[in-house]
Amino acid sequence: MSEKKSFKAGDEVKWDTPQGETHGKVVKKETGTAKAGGHTAKASKEDPQYRVKSDKSGKEAIHKPEELKKA
Repeated sequence: MSEKKSFKAGDEVKWDTPQGETHGKVVKKETGTAKAGGHTAKASKEDPQYRVKSDKSGKEAIHKPEELKKA
């Protein structure tokens, strides 16, 4: 099994949305239940997710590492 992607606060990342590719920065690594944009993420230390902030809208979201790419 391949190693999971890992990011740190301040990393420039991009992700796909229904409106197209979005760019932003990692705010923090989430390792517990966290909320952003009306979504509740159930992250854990074994399966972390990342809080990101969109450069365009300034809104925060939480994504699984496989959904993010280094920008």
